[in-house]
Amino acid sequence: MLGLLLLVVLYADRLSSFFRENIGVSLVINSDATAGEIMEFKNEVENLPFVKASSYVSKEEAAEMLQEELGEDFVGFIGYNPLPPTLELFLFEQYTSADSLAKVKQLLVQRGIIESVEYEYQLLDLIDRNISRISKWVLGFSILLLIIAVLLIHNTIRLSIYAKRMLIKSMLLVGASRQFIRRPFIVKGIMQGLIGSAIAVMLLLGVLCLSSHRFPELGLAENLLLVGAGGALVIGFGVLISWLSTYIAVKKYLNIRSEDLY
Repeated sequence: MLGLLLLVVLYADRLSSFFRENIGVSLVINSDATAGEIMEFKNEVENLPFVKASSYVSKEEAAEMLQEELGEDFVGFIGYNPLPPTLELFLFEQYTSADSLAKVKQLLVQRGIIESVEYEYQLLDLIDRNISRISKWVLGFSILLLIIAVLLIHNTIRLSIYAKRMLIKSMLLVGASRQFIRRPFIVKGIMQGLIGSAIAVMLLLGVLCLSSHRFPELGLAENLLLVGAGGALVIGFGVLISWLSTYIAVKKYLNIRSEDLY
């Protein structure tokens, strides 16, 4: 549960950035612009600091794509190709906010070769709202499951110690110290925490590797330091909850009165 919670928190922003950087800004180029002017403009635009990548679609390519979608030769029907050439820009995530896009549009539309600048600003707003909404629901659900998991672990350890309460009392009666009695329970609890959290980390790595294989564009497994820190946190939490639950449960029976054991 803790690992899933970490994955949601760590990769929600990356998912938002991925979608933002894959929404293109379409530059509609004047139909009377020459091929040389278009290529010169394309090379100039690609060197701008906010442009991550670009894709040029000529009039002929646009006509072929539309013809495939319509299933008929509209150029032959109307006698000419009405589609203009376009240059689609993909911006870095920090330039995809509404204010930044307005400034980018203002900068580009000043070029005489550009007829218009079009982008899906409503889609960007929809992505932000949906990812934020989904993240909150998943976060809340993960926290709920995390609390349930902690309570189950704690109660399971309490029952395990309860089953050995007579052994604890017998050891107290023969003069064993509380530290001596507590030590094997603590060691066993820590080992159980290590094993359980190690299994959890392996399952999470499997989920991460599968997600990276299915969606390599997201680069989920690229930051090995972040992945290692998340795994260490899961293992540390597993050991901590097992140690703490064992300590509390054993302490209860070390301080109990003799007549209350029966």
